[in-house]
Amino acid sequence: MLLSELKKGELAKIIDLSILSEAVKRRLLDLGISEGSLVRLQCTMPFKGPCMIENCGQSLGIRFHDASGIKVEKIC
Repeated sequence: MLLSELKKGELAKIIDLSILSEAVKRRLLDLGISEGSLVRLQCTMPFKGPCMIENCGQSLGIRFHDASGIKVEKIC
């Protein structure tokens, strides 16, 4: 499942970032997002706009295109 496919409020564990470019992976790592991180989708903007996610109490926006390259495993 991809991060962009989650519904609002769902919790997921990031399992693969290999599809993303090195620059995007580096930015996410600087923000504390890596494989194994738990994230919650807060909201998705209309018309494939940015996705707002929460990680360790920190909210950040990720482009829809980049969120479509992050594989996650949904946690119930």
